[in-house]
Amino acid sequence: MAVVGLGYVGLPTALALRAADHRVIGLDNRPERLAEIEQGRADLIPADRERLRAHRGRPAFELTTDPARLGAADAVLVCVPTPVDARLVPDLGALRAACATVVERAVPGQTLILTSTSYVGTTRDLLVKPLAARGLVPSRDLFVAFAPERIDPGRPAHMQQNTPRVVGGVGRSCGERAAEVLRETAGGVRLVGSAEAAEMCKLLENTFRAVNIAFANEFATACGALGLDPAEVLDAAATKPFGFMPFAPGPGAGGHCIPCDPHYLLWQLRGGPVSCRITEAAMNALAERPHRVAERALETLAEHGVARRGARVLLLGVAYKSGVADVRESPALTIIGALARAGAEVAYCDPLVPALTVDGRPVPRVTDPVASEWDLVLAHTLHPGQDLGWLDGTAPVLDATYRLADLARRSVV
Repeated sequence: MAVVGLGYVGLPTALALRAADHRVIGLDNRPERLAEIEQGRADLIPADRERLRAHRGRPAFELTTDPARLGAADAVLVCVPTPVDARLVPDLGALRAACATVVERAVPGQTLILTSTSYVGTTRDLLVKPLAARGLVPSRDLFVAFAPERIDPGRPAHMQQNTPRVVGGVGRSCGERAAEVLRETAGGVRLVGSAEAAEMCKLLENTFRAVNIAFANEFATACGALGLDPAEVLDAAATKPFGFMPFAPGPGAGGHCIPCDPHYLLWQLRGGPVSCRITEAAMNALAERPHRVAERALETLAEHGVARRGARVLLLGVAYKSGVADVRESPALTIIGALARAGAEVAYCDPLVPALTVDGRPVPRVTDPVASEWDLVLAHTLHPGQDLGWLDGTAPVLDATYRLADLARRSVV
């Protein structure tokens, strides 16, 4: 099995395939990433960290930058990032390059599986059509399918072997062959009628989350305006066993999925006969949320008689979610930038993030927050096992997590 791209999706996928006793070729064009994996420094949940420790350096777990090795694989899985650019337009550069490499090295009999989230029709555009130009036809010469990744970084309960996979082939036999490849690494396989159906399934999953997170944020703000604790209301509503699914409010949405994936759908439908107004509104609200948090931080400083210029503000946690070291699209980046432009002196404390740069400037990192005095502590991301006892009785705390209700000097967004 070959895995193209060894990031937050590709590396756990490669480890799951190896755990299923397949020989694995891991391909990545970044030598520094391969070095990070070989040295055991990759950000992984504990179970995958143990798998990496057991398999790294072994012949059956090969790491390489050489695309020629793809020809030796029975199946190739493409697991590369699909972000959006500054204008919220899909950035398909990495995906196009990876698919072109896979097509160039494809051999008859292979199974090619695209897992990267993208627009509906990507599998046909980037794999099927270029393969046809080489004279390789799916179901006749090889097998092509789309099976969206379902990786949940930092959540051990959602490992791949516990999570069902959706598979859509370019023809029935392609889907069945891809399902066989993935079955040993998943908690079941749901075969849908086409690659396009599987592509749309992934867009639905993450757009659903985006809309509900935006709604949770809005509802939390409404609770605050009415003098209610949003977390108390949410936890109470979550006791209903039907017709309700809890989504937690926060400082915004970060990471690889929520801020990016719905824009692939909006981009594809833009200018057409169908509009997605709910999705558009949700994405606008999510983009605005970190700015609102920064504004609330400045308001909190003013409420305590502290001028914004020179105010000492500490962000508690800057990763985009609890339990990970990933800061991609983290709301903290926007919040820090906005506070710094307002004249505040901003530092951060995050045990998982050793260094951080915002707007081209390094942000000071604090390992012992008690050793300094702060005008405001902004709780952004709370990691498991983190000692928070020092917060009580210190500077005012702006709780963007809505999980610190016991603090005396707490305010919410």
